[in-house]
Amino acid sequence: MEQERFIAQIKSGVDRLDSEIPQHKRLKTSLQRLITDESVECSPFLPAERVLADALSLSRVTVRKAIDLLAEDGLVRRRHGAKTEINRPVQKSLSTLASFSEDMVARGMEPGCIWISKEIGRPSPAEAMALGLPPHAEIVRLKRIRTADGKPVAYETAAVPAKFLPSPLLVDQSLYEALAKRHALPQRAMQRLRSRPATAKDSTLLECAVGAPLLIIERLCFLADEQAVEFTETRYRGDLYDFVVELSR
Repeated sequence: MEQERFIAQIKSGVDRLDSEIPQHKRLKTSLQRLITDESVECSPFLPAERVLADALSLSRVTVRKAIDLLAEDGLVRRRHGAKTEINRPVQKSLSTLASFSEDMVARGMEPGCIWISKEIGRPSPAEAMALGLPPHAEIVRLKRIRTADGKPVAYETAAVPAKFLPSPLLVDQSLYEALAKRHALPQRAMQRLRSRPATAKDSTLLECAVGAPLLIIERLCFLADEQAVEFTETRYRGDLYDFVVELSR
């Protein structure tokens, strides 16, 4: 029943588009709108090409061309001999200070992480400068892959002065939960954004192609008394993450 409803939505979207647009592009547009609309419930996988072709009265070549375009945009993942998996982008507001876990829960997704390392040591020059620390100070450094419903979407390196977080073992899944328990939850932040292609290491960690677009965000967080409490670099997969900013005059 869910698949039948999804196919009906696809057909409705195709029918609303200008008939002069090539069929495969109309199908691609209809599918893209449904995949990126969080209010639409859909299966983790696209219906089979044959099923779509029969239901929409299209040739399998047309359906395949539409799915190829979705794959080029990173909205689906094709695997030989397997179903076509939907890569539903995660939306993140750049104007709200929230943890990754809070973002995922708010969107009805299961947050998770794969720990790379938890350590306590000296800050790097960049960390010392950002946090306003002397070179001999101690920080807790946390490196992990962030997942949404089990899918890797970001690689994160966080640095926190040891005076706010004396041991990395205090962090289970959420850094902000650990900081809140120590009355050190960030109250404001400054963010710097840049882009770059994925390296071989990024490709391994994030299960993306070498050269795939990544969005890098450096975030420096402060307490209410303006003490710097967290410096984090997060590398987001560009094909799985959408960033949203609300503007007003």
